[in-house]
Amino acid sequence: MPHDLVLGILKNNHGSISKAITLIENNQFPPEPFFCDIHKNSFNSVRIGITGPPGAGKSTLTNLLIEFCLAKGKEVGVIAVDPTSPFTGGALLGDRVRMNKYVGDKRVFLRSMGNHCDLGGLSSKVQEIGDVLAASGKDYIFFETVGVGQGEHDIINVADISIVVLVPESGDEIQLMKAGLIEIADIFVINKSDREGSNRIASTLKNILHILKKQDNREPSVFNTIANKQKGVLELFNGIESYLKVIDKEGLLDIRRLERYRKRVFDIIQNSLETSFWSRGKQKQLIDLTKNIDETSIDPHKVAKQLLYG
Repeated sequence: MPHDLVLGILKNNHGSISKAITLIENNQFPPEPFFCDIHKNSFNSVRIGITGPPGAGKSTLTNLLIEFCLAKGKEVGVIAVDPTSPFTGGALLGDRVRMNKYVGDKRVFLRSMGNHCDLGGLSSKVQEIGDVLAASGKDYIFFETVGVGQGEHDIINVADISIVVLVPESGDEIQLMKAGLIEIADIFVINKSDREGSNRIASTLKNILHILKKQDNREPSVFNTIANKQKGVLELFNGIESYLKVIDKEGLLDIRRLERYRKRVFDIIQNSLETSFWSRGKQKQLIDLTKNIDETSIDPHKVAKQLLYG
């Protein structure tokens, strides 16, 4: 099965892609050779993260960006990470009505998935799913995140470039700085720019970006769009491509991918160690050590050491 599944993915069989993603989502991982075979075929795609507050128009923007990718003869994968339903465990926004027109189009693969209550906005399994899509020959992979709280910050762990979408009502410069968006965004988009306050927030944002430059001393670009009227999105697409060419030429793209790879290895080991440690016996031992509220007066570090070292 793993060999046939890999062959199906390499041939861009969307049934095989869907099956592999479902296995990954449900922790029913294929045998180890599967990941090795997929990974060695996953280096040719550009991974783009799109995040921002709910209602900012991320899906509409992504839909239009798909069109521009297809017009250039490129193939596209989209992973939309949505809030997990507390009742079904599935993605609440799984219908993605705007993107239904791509059903049956072998150039485009779309998938909604829940974030499974991860602290960040991206599921911890998204990188493996990104590898599957890359191995299937997708030139661009878009990760659209839930964009709530820490969700914006999780995007840098999976994307080559990060796009933050805001709207005129997103708040003043203090809120922008508190959100820490300056550190993660390569490109800002003020969507719904036909609303009042769009020029003000764009101007404020540009001033902040000029003062608070990123570590690489690069100042993120700001684009104004009205996605539901298809205005400004071509300029955004051209800006994305130009930015990719620049960071590739300067070697920054390779640096980002290397850092992301190292973190990925770190996370895999951390998760593996944690899973192997919390056996049923260890869980029972924790319960036995904390049978009642009175025992919570013991220093938790002492309890942890007892669990670790006996």
